[in-house]
Amino acid sequence: MKLTGVELHRIEMPLVAPFRTSFGTQTTRTSLLVRAVGTDSEGWGECVAMADPLYSSEYVDGAADVLRRFFVPALAAVERLDAAAVGPALVRFHGHRMAKAALETAVLDAELRAGNRSLSRELGAVHDRVPAGVSVGIMASVPQLLEAVGNYLDEGYLRIKLKIEPGWDIEPVTAVRERFGDDVLLQVDANTAYTVADARHLARLDPFDLLLIEQPLDEEDVLGHAELARQIRTPVCLDESITSARAAAAAIRLGACSIINVKPGRVGGYLEARRIHDVCVAHGVPVWCGGMLETGLGRAANVALAALPGFTLPGDTSASSRYYQTDITAPFTLIDGHLQVPTGPGIGVEPLQAELDAVTTSVERLAV
Repeated sequence: MKLTGVELHRIEMPLVAPFRTSFGTQTTRTSLLVRAVGTDSEGWGECVAMADPLYSSEYVDGAADVLRRFFVPALAAVERLDAAAVGPALVRFHGHRMAKAALETAVLDAELRAGNRSLSRELGAVHDRVPAGVSVGIMASVPQLLEAVGNYLDEGYLRIKLKIEPGWDIEPVTAVRERFGDDVLLQVDANTAYTVADARHLARLDPFDLLLIEQPLDEEDVLGHAELARQIRTPVCLDESITSARAAAAAIRLGACSIINVKPGRVGGYLEARRIHDVCVAHGVPVWCGGMLETGLGRAANVALAALPGFTLPGDTSASSRYYQTDITAPFTLIDGHLQVPTGPGIGVEPLQAELDAVTTSVERLAV
């Protein structure tokens, strides 16, 4: 297709409850949506950058700027544009993977809609539904945590992930195991809050039979993760450290992880996410799909990715109601602990205009 227009939609969606991690507390999700219009179709992508550069160096205003000044003009110059051409067209621009992912997804959605093909089929999905896990933020107290976990289990979630940080790790894990038993699939996520000097402390999590500990150390400390993996029994999973298929292959070879969390926005898009999946399958390393509090647009694409054969662990593909009272698409709901994989053209969902209008704070139309 030939790109004829791009729109940047800024939205603000209140969360149903504050979500606290080791890098801060969110009460509202500020997001940037990208709408790409071509000669015969249009598509949507969601940028997962946060409002502030806390989780990563990327943030919403920066993503909008690099899209406006560099990425969209570069794609506008491509006469025969498809999703596979986005990466090569943008490769000369360093970083900004979340912005690249949003634009590539919008082009991919448009391309697939024009051909009446679904993203799940395009990526190579083998399942029509995927098991859903839920991420539980840091709470004010252990009783509050236990109430939240109990509610999520009652809703049908098949896996519980606890956010941890120094001072909130051993006690909450102990309490959850004692209250809900050893059969609950349980894992923890540190969001880079520890150092390798904490290895002895983190080894105290070993008796709890966790699925994994996610990104315990700084994202650039791959060797530190390899050292930590030798000192604890709990499997180490990398998240923020995995930025590409090359990075995944290196981490696996170094012994820095035995499980990988794939977040398409973090790695530059769904095509690179599929390449990471393929690398992991070749090395016998399980993968699962992470989440970034996406709206239904991003959630639909994540669910399609999670239906690939190498995604053998439940991901953070929660129901829409986990984070939002009202989503901007038809809501994703749990059915026996699973989410249905969209089968419609493209990512399989579209924004509901009234719901989108209600949370939109600005729309910028870029000339191409």
